Parts: sequence; C-alpha cells; structure tokens
Amino acid sequence: MARSSSGIVAGLTAAAVAAVGFLAYRAQASVPPGLGGRHGPTATPAASASKAPRDKRHPAALPSGSGSGERVVYSVDDDRVWLVSAGNRVENTFKVMPGSVDPRPGSYAVTSRSNAVTGTDGVPVEHVVRFASVGGVVIGFSAAVDGSSPTPDPEMKTGGIRESRADGDAMWMFATIGQKVVVIR
Repeated sequence: MARSSSGIVAGLTAAAVAAVGFLAYRAQASVPPGLGGRHGPTATPAASASKAPRDKRHPAALPSGSGSGERVVYSVDDDRVWLVSAGNRVENTFKVMPGSVDPRPGSYAVTSRSNAVTGTDGVPVEHVVRFASVGGVVIGFSAAVDGSSPTPDPEMKTGGIRESRADGDAMWMFATIGQKVVVIR
C-alpha cells in the first residue's frame, strides 16, 4: 500500500509542479511591455526583418549576426538550433522539427521548463524549454518520449519545436531559466 501511495503522491506532485510552471509562464507572458521582466523580442524591427548571413559551404556553421555571448540560436527558416558558449563557441548544433506557429525573430529568455508533460498535440514530451508565446500559443523546445517528430498538423496551433531525445538532453542541460534565446530567420 505504501508503494502505491508514494506513486500517487509523486504523480500528483509532478502534475502540480507542471501546472504551477505553466501558470507562472502564462502570467509572465501577459506582463505589459515596460513593466519589467524579459518579455517578448528585444531586437529592433530592422534587425528582425533581415535574415542572418549564412556560410554556404558550411550550412551548419553559426550564422553571423546571431548575437553574442552564451545563447541558444534558433533559425526558423533553417529549422536548426545552435547552443553557443560565452566565448561564441558552438557547443552543439542540430536540426529540429518546428510546430505550426513560429516565434518572431528577436531575443528572448527561457521562462519555464518542465521535465515531462503532454504536448498540445497529445504526444508525451520531455525536457520542455519554453521561451515565447505567440497569440496565446506557447513556444518551446521539447523531445517526444517515443522519439517521433511527425510533421505538425497545420490545422492545429502548436508551438513545440521537436528535437531528438539526445538533442533534447543537450538543450535541457544548456538552457536553464533566464538563458538567452535568439530567434533568427
């Protein structure tokens, strides 16, 4: 009986922590600009509209103009992520499968994380790292527990940017709360 009760308590605790994290993220996302916090993109409109230059010989190379310092760089056009150390050294880069809603180009910060939840598409995901919200759709990186990365249903608004489980582990270790995320075209 004690084993069963502890499993129930652990499950309820995990659900409560996930719910509190989600609610905190939603509350932070609704703070009007200028009232503090790190809400929304901080890039200028001119910078946001342009595509960062690419090295055509090395398509996985970090694009110039993608910021500086320790950061996650996410290209919505190339469906690629770079984990960049403080010395501007690429620690890891990998392809991702975006959801149906893209974040706007700009600079964000990781606002919440969840070890394991169910994605908006009903798929169990792990290592969720959230950093933006677009029209009420939360945007973040995650890995499907079953390793799948199906093409998102265009009729369903999803903000999950799917990674492999190994890449999700790397993102989880790198992108803690407050970590800068730079979104480029």
